[in-house]
Amino acid sequence: MMGLGIICSPALAEKKAKSPTLYNSLSQAAPELNPLALKSALSAMQCAVANGATQARHLAVIDYSQPSTARRLWIFDLRQKKLVLRDLVAHGQKSGENFATQFSNRQGSYQSSLGLFRTQESYQGTHGYSLRMDGLEPGFNDQARDRAIVIHAADYVNPLWSLRQGRIGRSQGCPAVRPQVARQVIDKLKGGQFMFSWYPDPSWLKRSAYLNCQPQQVASALATSGG
Repeated sequence: MMGLGIICSPALAEKKAKSPTLYNSLSQAAPELNPLALKSALSAMQCAVANGATQARHLAVIDYSQPSTARRLWIFDLRQKKLVLRDLVAHGQKSGENFATQFSNRQGSYQSSLGLFRTQESYQGTHGYSLRMDGLEPGFNDQARDRAIVIHAADYVNPLWSLRQGRIGRSQGCPAVRPQVARQVIDKLKGGQFMFSWYPDPSWLKRSAYLNCQPQQVASALATSGG
């Protein structure tokens, strides 16, 4: 019964009430990030962890409702509850011009995918130092590895492009980043971190197993991807 007394002590309850939530801390660290995108990212991640995924140190959020010319990639340190990087990120060629509006999970679509991803191993590839990841959302991004959707550096992720074309360059579906920050991005995210790509797509918002936290679907997806 002593344990119950500690849990229910007024002093602890008051301390807990005063401590900021993870959402509050991260939203203060990134005031220009759409609150719905951040809330969705945290809900999806927490649903994954509650259903068997290992907790991560870092969370990356891409807000595809913002134009490609905006710094729409945020990387958070979840332990320290702070923002560690904000920068540009490309979307797929067939997703749109300056704004991404179309998303796909299909091979050869050249479109970006939405939802929760788990980052995996770094490697040296065609684009140099790169990072593979697995899509965790059935029907929305679970073909990411087969599609070779990876984080990599790209010269076309350059604000100077927007002066000529009204947008930065586009990828074949990968969340490509500036060469100047690529190593930092990959080193922060490799080895089992979470990445979340957000856009107010009605079909995804309605059917996402993570946003709607459907335990059986989530557990099955995590088992398939290795969690």
